[in-house]
Amino acid sequence: MARLPLATRESVPEGQQAAFDAIVQGGATPNRGPGSVTIHVPEAAQRVTALNQYLRRDSSLPLKIQELAMLVTAREMDCQHIWNAHAASACEAGVPRELVDALREGDELADLEPDEEAVVNYGREFFRTHHVSRGGWQAAFEQFGTQGLVELTLVMGSYSMLAFCINAFDTDLPPNREEPLLPI
Repeated sequence: MARLPLATRESVPEGQQAAFDAIVQGGATPNRGPGSVTIHVPEAAQRVTALNQYLRRDSSLPLKIQELAMLVTAREMDCQHIWNAHAASACEAGVPRELVDALREGDELADLEPDEEAVVNYGREFFRTHHVSRGGWQAAFEQFGTQGLVELTLVMGSYSMLAFCINAFDTDLPPNREEPLLPI
């Protein structure tokens, strides 16, 4: 059960009602996932959304790589919500279902394409050691170049921030989820 009540225009910080209004635009207030947390500070929510919109719409990274980066982040952060939101879309973007399932279960990964291997190793190494080795960095750099590697890092960083919000505030999963839960 979520740890925060649903945000309202009256509950947000003083001076942030206009930002709240812009986010909800007369519609429903987000009631699950990271939006249900960040809307409590609408000015910050708008900035988080702007970064994610750039990464999702304007990044040089192929959608397959973006989605794989989100899955690696979700798996390493044990974030059920991000996993549920992106496992199917990762497959639609070209991430093999076998890779998605192996990531979810923590199985050994075999026969990865070089770009997939670079993403998985880069993310796992950082999330597990809080550092990326020269070799891990170089492999990712060779696949994605300067812009792509900065964007890959931002995708993983942004989604780890979202995972932190989701996990810390214990937001609810959608009731109609289809993906198996992460074994955590």
